[in-house]
Amino acid sequence: MVTVFIPPLLRSSTDGQSCVEIEGATVRQVVRELERLHPGIAARLCEGERLKPGLAVSVNGTVSSLGLMQTVPDGAELHFLTAIGGG
Repeated sequence: MVTVFIPPLLRSSTDGQSCVEIEGATVRQVVRELERLHPGIAARLCEGERLKPGLAVSVNGTVSSLGLMQTVPDGAELHFLTAIGGG
């Protein structure tokens, strides 16, 4: 199982849940399972076959550049992070 922490702006898609535990060996599989359990959330996370621009994924505290292809070990914590603008 993977613990997925849901950002506040997406919690309306998960009935207010701040985290969910689901199966998945890659971020893509995790997103598919999230979509199965909470229809509509994938459209808020992905654009085609990629994470939406400005969105990153952290697996066990490490931000990955692999996006949906990033592997997710059993027992991992996964966070979807939004980019913070500034300069």
